[in-house]
Amino acid sequence: MIAEPFSSRAFTIGTTTISDASDCYVIAEIGHNHQGDVEKCKALFRAARDCGADAVKLQKRDNRSLYTAAMFNKPYENENSFGATYGEHREFLEFGRDEYLELQRYARELGVSFFATAFDIPSANFLAELEMPCYKIASADLKNIPLLRHVARIGKPMIVSTGGALMEDIQRAYDAIMPVNSHLAFLHCTATYPTQPEEMNLRVITTLRERFPETVIGLSDHYNGIAMSVAAYVLGARIIEKHLTLNHTWKGTDHALSLEPIGMSKMIRDLRRTRVALGDGVKRILPGELAPMQKMGKMIVAARDLPAGHVLTVRDLAFKSPADGLPPYEVERLLGRVLARPLAADEAVRFEYLDEVRG
Repeated sequence: MIAEPFSSRAFTIGTTTISDASDCYVIAEIGHNHQGDVEKCKALFRAARDCGADAVKLQKRDNRSLYTAAMFNKPYENENSFGATYGEHREFLEFGRDEYLELQRYARELGVSFFATAFDIPSANFLAELEMPCYKIASADLKNIPLLRHVARIGKPMIVSTGGALMEDIQRAYDAIMPVNSHLAFLHCTATYPTQPEEMNLRVITTLRERFPETVIGLSDHYNGIAMSVAAYVLGARIIEKHLTLNHTWKGTDHALSLEPIGMSKMIRDLRRTRVALGDGVKRILPGELAPMQKMGKMIVAARDLPAGHVLTVRDLAFKSPADGLPPYEVERLLGRVLARPLAADEAVRFEYLDEVRG
């Protein structure tokens, strides 16, 4: 089922309102692809802006309170590690207040919205102090009702991903958030990295739209390509979250599934074109169709030289291009009529060349 073009659902981030009638709102997920480097992060912000993204997003964690001591201190020795332990790795990648303020200023200069995923209550409070325009909740926290309620009370728009969940989990989150904060959008998501086509299950977008008719639905897209986001838009997704990198070969787990700028640009281009291409559903003849249809269409002509007074039969008529005369569907109205004037072979047959039907 393809989304109805107009409905009452709407979701606003900053000055941008997202609805069924709008372009897709594209979030360039930076995550930790900046590798803990503010200048790399700025370059990613700039690339996202140049690609046409509406927003850039980071991830914020209060690592020491988020992880158990055992997990924080666990050795983390692999090709993507930025520290000897998992905690050191995460701390290396984490930006603090000064970096966030600098990045906020830079995002304003670029003209893109900037917000982050809050993975815990201290991080949500950190982001609240910075007056973030929106809050993202990761799939892993869909069941974290205390975090959902805490973020909901901040009062800013919330975008919640739904990977690794059942519909009852999504409903539980909806029921927890909506009495406190109605500025809610859900993103369909498959929490595999990267996601294979057979795991996308894009029809869930339709299911979510039907289950939550006042809520904007989107897609957090981990597919290694651009086609699924366009398909999601056709199904009614109006927010697309997609990972962005400057180089697939950079160190880090997310780079391989991220789009480089050329891919992000193409995806956003195709999303914009898709909205226009879907149209309004009214079948009409477009000005650009007139010339080719006249050239390739058919008209009714005399199959051979015919004298005046001749009674027309099927054998007297042919259908040939260009379409400068009567269309073939009028043939039944010509049969049995009498020619008031002679017709040459290939000459168009017109009603004014005919007398009444011979009695």
